[in-house]
Amino acid sequence: MRLKITLVIVPLLLLITLLVFIPFKQTLVFTYENEEKLLAYLPFEKNHSFQIKYTHSIHLSDVIETYTLTKKQIILTELSYKDFAIGMPSNAEGDEVFEEKNGTYYIKNMNRAFPFIDLRLGQVRADHRIIYKDHTYTLSNFIKPGTWVRMSSKKMSLWELLKGVNISG
Repeated sequence: MRLKITLVIVPLLLLITLLVFIPFKQTLVFTYENEEKLLAYLPFEKNHSFQIKYTHSIHLSDVIETYTLTKKQIILTELSYKDFAIGMPSNAEGDEVFEEKNGTYYIKNMNRAFPFIDLRLGQVRADHRIIYKDHTYTLSNFIKPGTWVRMSSKKMSLWELLKGVNISG
């Protein structure tokens, strides 16, 4: 009898342990600087796009960067802005398309891949926001303004998800 219980319990405990610690959920993670210290994460669906919206520090208008999150990269696919000023591109490169529509400049058809994106959260004007699936998440609600964060794509385990701060609630 004891052997039967052991043959059931041990594999069951092993299976539960594996399920808790094996990465399975694709996320956009925010870590502290270039360390592995997890600050927050946003769960993602497969190859879904998101936007980073912020107020430019010089011309004080919104800039929107559109990205696609893959298993290992963050791919910049579009950029839109209202002011043709310092710090903003003046033309498209390669197969990209530059256009102006209703006072907004767009660079479309971008395919710029990054293993991670470093970002310093604005303390005064930038008001960095992530827009994902029609929801806007203000990063300063989860991460202290002025913090240098690294955004990257990562599969997380149930254990990591339970330890971290899910910015989607």
